[in-house]
This record gives sequence, structure tokens and C-alpha cells, in this order.
Amino acid sequence: MRFVKIFLYFPGLFFALNLPGQPAGNQSLILWYKQPAADWNEALPVGNGRLGAMVFGDIMRERIQLNEESIWAGMRVENADADARGYLPAIQQKLLNGEIKEAMELSEKHLRSNPMRIRSYQPLGDIYIDMFGQNRSLPERENYRRELNLGNGISTTSWSWEGITFTREVFASAPDNVIVIRLTCSQPGRLTFKISLSREQDAVVVPASEDELLMTGQIVDLPDKDVCPPGLHMKFAARLWGRVKDGSLRSVNNSLFAENASEALFYLTAATDYNPSLLNFDRNIDPAAICARILEPVRYKTYEEVIQKHIADHSELFDRVKFSLGEDRMRDLPTDQRLKLVREGAEDPGLAVLQFQYGRYLLMGSSRKPGILPANLQGIWNQDYSAAWNSDFHTNINIQMNYWPAEVCNLPETVIPLSDLINRLREPGRVTAQKTFNSTGWTVNHLTDPFGRTSISDGVGWGTFPMAGPWLVLHQWEHFLFTQDMEYLRNEAWPSMKESAEFVIGFLIKDKNGYLVTAPSNSPENTYRLPDGGKFNLTYGATMDIQIIRELLNACVRAGELLGGNKQFISQMKNVLRNLPPNRVSKRYGIVQEWIEDYEENEPGHRHMSQLFGLHPGTQITPAQPELFEAAKKTIERRQTYAVKGQGSSTGWSKAWMVNFLARLNDGDAAWNKILELQREKTLNNLFDTHPPFQIDGNFGLTAGIAEMLLQSHSGEIVLLPALPAAWKNGTVSGLKARGNISVEISWDNNRLTRAKLEAAENINIIVRSGSLKTSLKLKKGEPVLLDSTLRVLK
Repeated sequence: MRFVKIFLYFPGLFFALNLPGQPAGNQSLILWYKQPAADWNEALPVGNGRLGAMVFGDIMRERIQLNEESIWAGMRVENADADARGYLPAIQQKLLNGEIKEAMELSEKHLRSNPMRIRSYQPLGDIYIDMFGQNRSLPERENYRRELNLGNGISTTSWSWEGITFTREVFASAPDNVIVIRLTCSQPGRLTFKISLSREQDAVVVPASEDELLMTGQIVDLPDKDVCPPGLHMKFAARLWGRVKDGSLRSVNNSLFAENASEALFYLTAATDYNPSLLNFDRNIDPAAICARILEPVRYKTYEEVIQKHIADHSELFDRVKFSLGEDRMRDLPTDQRLKLVREGAEDPGLAVLQFQYGRYLLMGSSRKPGILPANLQGIWNQDYSAAWNSDFHTNINIQMNYWPAEVCNLPETVIPLSDLINRLREPGRVTAQKTFNSTGWTVNHLTDPFGRTSISDGVGWGTFPMAGPWLVLHQWEHFLFTQDMEYLRNEAWPSMKESAEFVIGFLIKDKNGYLVTAPSNSPENTYRLPDGGKFNLTYGATMDIQIIRELLNACVRAGELLGGNKQFISQMKNVLRNLPPNRVSKRYGIVQEWIEDYEENEPGHRHMSQLFGLHPGTQITPAQPELFEAAKKTIERRQTYAVKGQGSSTGWSKAWMVNFLARLNDGDAAWNKILELQREKTLNNLFDTHPPFQIDGNFGLTAGIAEMLLQSHSGEIVLLPALPAAWKNGTVSGLKARGNISVEISWDNNRLTRAKLEAAENINIIVRSGSLKTSLKLKKGEPVLLDSTLRVLK
């Protein structure tokens, strides 16, 4: 048995005990490096859903960059929505008549919100640890290793100097709501360092006592064109409290100075005066007092109690899903070296396994209790005061992609912050529905923030996307499909779904062919070209709009029937479904048509592939519709061809979406090639996805895509190994979830299914398919059913 020295302490005291060391865990689930991070894109993330940190691993001057989920510039802005009710009929008629230029001119005048832009998610600050007594010359240090263990959520940096081993551990504890930093050395009294807390702007740091620092701040938003009003906005605070064994600890300015210690332990927490129920800051909230309340119980716990509780909590979520593609032959190589080899042409299935689990890890770290907000464009990790795209909640695919892996990868808890935000958006979304779109119900356009932004943003042509609300509530429906939680459906999902359907019904108008269509509409961020050369975003009845509406109303019909809802409303939704325009195949190229007219594409390699929503994440394009299924394949081929030619922009998240498409098309080899492409072109050394710059949706999309390659359940059947590539010859996966709250375990050898196990949380009848084989099963609650390679039940 391996032993390590653990120091148990009470305020002012440490006690040393020899306890069994933590097992190293699965070495294939560790990101590790032989050098410190050169920049932020090489640092390693830890998070607990509310607090995040990026660990750089520098020996002499460690940087730990910090985030708290609700530190956002800006404020809630009332009456931002354009009052377009009097002008909407004219805009709609001109779109229907093909008078696009005139419709755009009217829209620019009457659909513009005030203001048009939001402000950014911001960092909390930084912790720096400056070591004393070690020469800065790197050759004098040995055995350097920097790692992130996905299995226990701990980032560790270790090195040797003059025969002494130094170790730093950093993790974000959800149970104790703190970031933990621990420094140890193998010889007593050899730790002398300064640990400081800082923020570049809008904050001060002062000693709260000899062993504690207090940061207090308030975001000062300066005047900026077309952005929310300037002023003194979000207040925030952070506390850093520490203890040392041996030696001394005292506060100096914005730092704590430890001298001749044998071990040091620090806890950091942070808070703001954000009140989610108000969608705004609340001056009745005292962030510094909240921090003090969080830290108080931790002061009386031993380190062993804190870390064991953290590991138990983390492992309970993370260990639900196991995935292996056989022996990971490259696991002993540093992660950046593995990635380098892949970039040079190698194939590394083990790296894909690591990335799959990394996506689950990142979702756990950015969207769960104690957090209250969903994962944003960067999850929870951001170092910039004006982040790319404000690190916002982009609702025209990005926040949705964040949650694609949540249910199938057995992390349903992570959806709750998203679901809660959706329900809070209903209030401002009703104003947007009424004032801008002359409808009832609620909606949101192409982005939102913690302050409840639902109005058109960033530009009329670009930002008019009222189908974002209907798309969002489909995640609430999916949460029910996977969990079968009737109370959640009744109390959380159905109210927002129903109101979203009411918005859609009130917004739809008849076109010249008698179809019910949306107007104004756009296919997110893409443009079409008219014969006269005009390029436009705005249209009516874009394919994605109609596909989203079809998914929404079908879901609402099913939910309403399950809950015994209003029969007249259900009948009304069914009637609307009968009068929606069909999915069309372009006569020009044989692809799924993106707009209601067969327009020429201005950018045929565009990163958004919105007309394939019905393929994924929707359920409308399946092998049961062979013409559309083939057209979907041609759509992807055309997008890829033009992206390679430079007539488009294939981003990291776009490639991840492709993995999901190809999985739904049952093309495992093509999906694997897309994963390789993503690894080679759009993966940073810390395995973050890059747009560029870093954008976390690609990480989540990749994890979802790998799950789709292994298991699908969207078409009414549970399909095992629907898109298994030849490169994944042998493997096992367990803990994935199918709709119906069914746990699935799959094993294969020589690319053929060898065994499967299914276990349902309630009695349910299902159909299981594998290749050309199919069987019907009656699953009983809590009783696993084993299937052999031919889908026969094993007794």
C-alpha cells in the first residue's frame, strides 16, 4: 500500500498523519505536460459550476486565473425592445412579395433595439504565487510534471530542486463552494513564498487579517456606442484565507507571505450581488458577507475532509460513464505531444476517448450546483474583460450545443441551470414577443445574458432570430424524454414550452402558397444572393425556422397529451403542423434547401448548416425519408468542399456539429475523419476547442458526436453502434443514457457488437436495433437485460 503524509489541521493547528494515498486512477484520463503553460490556452481548467480557475503551472511565478459565473458588465435594460407592431405587417408583406431590399430598409428603421449590444462576461482576477529560495534557471529543476486528472478534478504541478520535491494541487470543490490550493514539499520548512490576489480594474485588495485577503470591487461601465448605459454596476468580492504548517504566515498589502513552512493550504471563494430572480444586481446583497459565510465552515475542516468530499462528489458524476477503445498506447506521452503526432498524420483513438471525457468534465465544471447560470461561450473560463462575442449565451446554436452531451452522457443535473435561465427569460421574452413580433407567449433572439436580454441584438439582419426561444425549450423537452420526470415536465418544462408554442402560433402568417411561415426570418448568420447580386440575411420561412417549429409543436402535442392539457390548444397545434411548408430539396444542387426559395448561396462553405437542424439535433431527417437523407449527405459534401476552397469558415464548433451529422447519417468512418480534422486544426494544446479563439461549444459538440456514434435513440428505437468507424476496432462503453431513462452498456470486438446491457428506471417497451438486426423488449424497472451479438436475450 502506498502512503502519503496528510496534514490535518484546525484553526492555527496542523496534525500530520500517514494515510493511504489516493489511487492514481485511470492514467488514460489525465492531461499532462512536461512544461508550464506558455499562455492561457495551455493552462488547465478546474471548476465547480460557479467558480473556475485556469492553472498555469509555472514554478517560480504561478498564475491561477479566476472566474465567478455572474461577474458580468452591464445591467438589466428595460424597454430595449423595438416597438414594431405598427410596422411588422408591412415588413412581412414586402418579404412575401420578394421586395427584400425594401423590407430590410423598413426593418433597419423599426426593428432596432435600444441598445443593440450587450456587455461582456469578465474575469474575477488572478492569484499569483511567487516562490523564494529557488534559482530561476530551469536546468536545476528535475521531474517537472503538470497534469489535470479528469477522474478526481485535481490539477497538480510537481518538480524537484536540490533533492526536494515540491507539489501544488488546485481543485474547485462543489460541496464546499471554494477553490482549494495546497502547497507541499518533501523537506520540512522549505516553503517560502508570496501568494497575492489581484484584478486589473475595478477592485481593491486589502488584508482582512494576518491570514486572509479581501477583494472588493464594482464594475464601472464606461460610455460605449449602442451598448447598455454606463454606470456603477455589478458589485463583487472574493476572500482568500490560508494556513501553514510550521513557519509563519502574515499579510502584506494584497498578499500573504509564508516563510519556512512545510505545507500551506488556501481557500478562495467569491460572490456578486447578482439576483437571478431580478435578472439584475441587487443592492440588498453583500458579496463580502456571502464569501465570509461560505468560508466559515471550511475553516474548521481538515484538508482530508475537504478533498475526500470533493472527490466523492466529483466521482459520483464523472464515473457514471466509462469508455474505452482498447489499450491506450499513447497514454504515456504528454498530451501536447500526442496532439502534435496527430497533427503530423497519426491517428490516436485514445485521444478521442480523452476528449470525450474532457467534454463531460468541462460541462460538470461550468454548469451545476452551486452554480446558477448555464455554461456560456467559454463555459466558465475567461480571462478577458471584453471577451470574444462577450462570452455570452449565444442562442442560435452555441448554448444549445453546450448541452447536447448532457443527457446522453448521463449528466442531467447540468441542464438545470439552463432550464432555470429559460424560465426566467419568459418574463422579458413576453415583452419581446408582444412589442417586436406582435404575438403572445415569449421568445428570445440570437443571444442573451444574465440580465435577461431577449430583444434583437448586434444587427437586424444578423440578430433577428425569434426561433431561439422555441429551440431552447426543446432542451427542456429532451430533459424530460431522458429522465421521464413528470414533475419536471409539469412544473418546469411545460409552462415555457406552451408559451413558446403560443408565440409561434401568433407569429406565423400565410404565404402565397397558403403555408404558415415565419416573417421576418433568417438562417443564422448566413446570407443568400439574389439574381441582381443583392445579398441578404432577412427572409421569410427559413428552413431552420420551420424545422424548429415542427419539433416544438410535436413535442408540445405529446407533452400536452401526457399532462391532460387543453384539447382545443392541442388541436390547434396539430392544425398548424399540417400547414407548415415541407422540407425541400434544392433543384440547383440536390441539397436540403436552406431558404424557402431556392436562392443561390453567397457563402456555400458557411460554418452554420442550419437547414440540417432536422437531421441533428432534430428528428425529421432520417433513413425513413430517403430523399431528404441523401440530400443531407450532399449538403455536407458541398459545405466541406467549399470550406476547403476557402469559400467559407469551418470553425471548431462547426466541425463538431459535422461529427453529429455524420453519426446520424450512420457514416462512422466519415465521422472519425472529421474528429481527426478537429484534432489537427481546431484543438489547442490544453484540448480546448478553438473557433478561433477558444470557444467551448466545440468541446461539448465533439463529446455529443462521439456519443451519437455509439448510441442513438431519437427515432423511437435504441440503436447500438450506429456509426462505428473501422479505426475503433474493439471497445466498451457503459453508462450512456437512451431516451426513456434507460442505461446502456455496449461491448464490441472486430467492429461487431458482442454484448449489450440495458436497464430501465421504469417499466418500458422498447425496440433495439444493431445493424440489420432488430428486437423488441419489455424492460422491467431496475432489472438489467443482457443481449448477445445477435440481440438475443441472455438468461
